[in-house]
Amino acid sequence: MSLLGLAAIQTAAEAGGNFDLVEREIRSVAKRFPWVSMVAIGELAIHGSSIDLAEPAGGPTEQRLSQLAKETGLWIIPGSLYEARDGKIFNTTPIIDSAGDIVARYDKLFPFLPYEKNVSSGSDYVVFDAPGGAKVGVVICYDVWFPEIIRTLCALGAEVILVPTMTNTIDRDVELAIARANAAISQCYVVAINVAGEQGVGRSAVYGPGGECIHEAGAGREILALELDMQQVRNARERGWHGLGQVLKSFRDMPVAFPMHESVAARQKAMKNLGALEMPGPIQHDRPPTDAATEPKPKLTIIKKKGPA
Repeated sequence: MSLLGLAAIQTAAEAGGNFDLVEREIRSVAKRFPWVSMVAIGELAIHGSSIDLAEPAGGPTEQRLSQLAKETGLWIIPGSLYEARDGKIFNTTPIIDSAGDIVARYDKLFPFLPYEKNVSSGSDYVVFDAPGGAKVGVVICYDVWFPEIIRTLCALGAEVILVPTMTNTIDRDVELAIARANAAISQCYVVAINVAGEQGVGRSAVYGPGGECIHEAGAGREILALELDMQQVRNARERGWHGLGQVLKSFRDMPVAFPMHESVAARQKAMKNLGALEMPGPIQHDRPPTDAATEPKPKLTIIKKKGPA
């Protein structure tokens, strides 16, 4: 048996300054669910989305989280933090084991451009060995929109993908469809942990290796505590989900190449006609050119109220 006891904590927090709240939630999980070995929260849940609060790697936030992991005996995946390194700022998820050691840091590969300005892209994939014999990969929010990342993590052995997210826009329903599709096409668990309250719209969700929805949270605070069975992933990959498609094997064995993916240059050449990645400007309405001096003025209609008969 290979089970991962995981609690995804959907915080309903203020825009920033939520460390005390997060610490209480983690301590509560440790007390209420003694079988849980790992907790994870949403993107930027602790300090919020201001890059002005970026800390160096190993800074006070990571130190406090490491001490909390050591005290509770839990692995902590603390959403993400803005970290300053080598003159750049990264959106980073530290992976903290139950001894309080930071075993890896994952830098978001796809900052949410053009909105997440002045945040640099990461360059490394992270897959780590977790309690219960599980192999866990991490991406952050917008990364999940790029199935190449999820497929790569699974090729590196990942059976569970954690997706800490901060979504407060109308596309959460689309994100959930993407997360579910990634679970099915890469035959893995996908745990999409959003924030709520002032930070986001909630609706964290967990999908299984066939794309099945295990649970979807509401819009407020919620703790998703569950046991993820790695044998279900391994069976799906070996036999197909319920004996159906063996997706990863088919992808592995197909002899056709994907020229666009051969190199960065090949990808950029193939998609060069898309134009620049920039902030959308005001909507321009098509209208024929006119001479301001002769342009007719809009008509004004006045409706007079009738008095008593």
